[in-house]
Amino acid sequence: MGTLILAVIALFLYSVGTALHALHFRGRVQSNLAITTLIGVLALVGHGLLIAQTVHLDGGFDLSFFKSSVLISWLVTFLLLGLNLTKPVSSLFLAAYPMAALTIVMALITHAPSRLVPDQSYGMLSHIALSVTAYSLFTLAAIQAILLYIQNRQLKRNYNSLLVRNLPPLQTMESLLFELVWAGVVLLVLAIVTGALFIEDLFAQDLAHKTLFSLLSLLVFVALLAGRYTKGWRGLTASRWTLAGCALLMLAFYGSKFVLEFIFQKGA
Repeated sequence: MGTLILAVIALFLYSVGTALHALHFRGRVQSNLAITTLIGVLALVGHGLLIAQTVHLDGGFDLSFFKSSVLISWLVTFLLLGLNLTKPVSSLFLAAYPMAALTIVMALITHAPSRLVPDQSYGMLSHIALSVTAYSLFTLAAIQAILLYIQNRQLKRNYNSLLVRNLPPLQTMESLLFELVWAGVVLLVLAIVTGALFIEDLFAQDLAHKTLFSLLSLLVFVALLAGRYTKGWRGLTASRWTLAGCALLMLAFYGSKFVLEFIFQKGA
């Protein structure tokens, strides 16, 4: 099936999924887990087939800026669909689906130098798989932190908005946030360890700055978890620390890729 057809199918299904979740959020329709999950899975299939045609090339994987974004958005959607079966995370779809659609559009209309990772580099591929999964979890954590921040601010002001009425209780939102952060930290540590084992020369591969920002983000997340269990950090404080760590991680991944590919026009 052609790349454009797969993209159109995925975009259409993500649009339908976003509309259904928005209507449920506004109280216009009743939530139907089976239907929304089916639409999400079908969108995920189209998205995955698109990745197979654009990211997985002969001899390796193209992990340039927008191609890797398509991969991460697929994994974000995959993780969210799984979490939605047992956790109250349906509000996250309102950000995750449009984000997935945007990455697909940008990957198709932009061009950047390819950054090919050979598919025989199993050590490097394991590092990349762990990194991408960690980034995906922290993307969900960032969305959750933004919702938690807004929810806290509006509750403090006694503002009974549509958002406050539809989000889970504050304690549930906080628990979900820290579960995502914990999972992300474990995977980020494993990604950094595998990177240290399998990356031969950080400076030759333009990875020194990425490693630095990744370590800084890890320190922020570890400090957040320590503050949670020693000082009872929650609410606005937890949201701010989570967003700070995610911002550093975004600089590590997207910042370095943007500079290398769009400013210095460097591929690999």
